[in-house]
Parts: sequence; structure tokens; C-alpha cells
Amino acid sequence: MANVLTYENYTGSVEYSHEDRCFFGKIEFINDLITFEATTVDELEANFKEAVESYILTCKALNRKPQKQFNGVFNVRPGVELHMAAARKAMEIGVSLNAYIKSLIAKDTHFSAH
Repeated sequence: MANVLTYENYTGSVEYSHEDRCFFGKIEFINDLITFEATTVDELEANFKEAVESYILTCKALNRKPQKQFNGVFNVRPGVELHMAAARKAMEIGVSLNAYIKSLIAKDTHFSAH
């Protein structure tokens, strides 16, 4: 399982520094660098939530959209064999390769694609 925190539709990374003996992370998928840290898990979760709330308030005050905007397009390089296998499977079930890949992502992320 990945080391992530979630709150209010925001995702935070979690890492541990043995040298500093603390947990630290940043809010992912935003246009700004917002970090948080703590020495306990409970404190880390609280500091992450506080960072998210502060970030949201700051963006409102600046009249900015807080979340990074995704354009809905990304490149995948599966290699020749996987590309061919996926294209064949898409053809077998009667959908485009794009629709097939979208359905796999939606299934894996429990997201209902429109």
C-alpha cells in the first residue's frame, strides 16, 4: 500500500526521515509546493489536514483554482507485446483501444467514467 493521506479530495505523500526522526510529505497534484511534517502519525495526519485547509483558504483569498488541472490525456508506453494484446482484446469485446484502457482504469480506481 502506498504511503498517502487523503482529505477533502486532496492527496498527500508520506515519507520518513530516519536522520531527522520525523515524517514529512507534500500535497500532490496542485500547482504549488505545500509541505507538512510531524514526529507522530496522528500529528502528521492533523498537520496534513491543516495544510489542506490553509491552502484552500489561501487560494480563495487569491481567487485561484487550487487543484492542478489535468487535460485528460496522457501517453502510455506498454511495449509492443502489451500494445498488441490490448488492441486485440479491445477488438474482441467490440470497443476502441482507448475505451478499453479507460474501462480498466475506471475498474481499478472504482471510478465511474462517463
